[in-house]
Amino acid sequence: MTSSIAAISEELGEIDGQIADIFRALSNGFQKFEKIKDSNRQSMQLEELTGKMRECKRLIKEFDREVKELEHPVDPDTSKILNEKKQSMVKELNSYVALKKQYATNIQNKRVDLFGGPAEGFEEDNGLLASSMTNQQLMDNGHQMMDETDQAIERSKKVVHETINVGTETAAALKAQTEQMSRIVNELDSIHFSIKKASQLVKEIGRQVATDRCIMALLFLIVVGVIAIIIVKLVHPDNKDIRDIPGLGPPASRRLLWIPQ
Repeated sequence: MTSSIAAISEELGEIDGQIADIFRALSNGFQKFEKIKDSNRQSMQLEELTGKMRECKRLIKEFDREVKELEHPVDPDTSKILNEKKQSMVKELNSYVALKKQYATNIQNKRVDLFGGPAEGFEEDNGLLASSMTNQQLMDNGHQMMDETDQAIERSKKVVHETINVGTETAAALKAQTEQMSRIVNELDSIHFSIKKASQLVKEIGRQVATDRCIMALLFLIVVGVIAIIIVKLVHPDNKDIRDIPGLGPPASRRLLWIPQ
């Protein structure tokens, strides 16, 4: 088919080859998508496939424009071949659009529990059968499905961005709480060290007070003993059993050397 299209016009043949390459890339991309389990990676894969679909839609429009601008008139058979080719391209693109729409809805359904909102239902369009639709209807239907798919992808991207923001805020909050806990631990260590030093200081003060009390008690006993000895000496001055306290003995008697007449 590509060679017959190229025989009609080189430009049409080149466009047909580019569209065929995109269809192969879409087929491989959806096969790869089915093997991906992570929803974020699935969203990225769908976004990449959406870009290929947009390019394919642009090429189909360019193919239709080139058909209308052919320099020489074409016979009815050639015109039929070109119309059938364009219709086949549109059908195949619409099938990929519907498949992508379904996958995008599945991703939305997986995120219901995370965001607490109802998933948007995927409703199949009850349109005309592709075999009974005109080329313009097929193009319009394909454009509508592409727009709906783009909107679904934008919603998926928004969900992904919200998920990333929530994760970032959670990580920041955890980091702040970790730093706060670290400061609390450091303060507790400082308080424990201060209490330990205070306990040692109290023990030292207690030992000094005990020593001072012993000294005061000993001095008190000495003073009481001295006072007792003084009292006894005053009461019994002739008692020879009690020794005189140095400095407290009675004055010695003096003899007068001169006796008055």
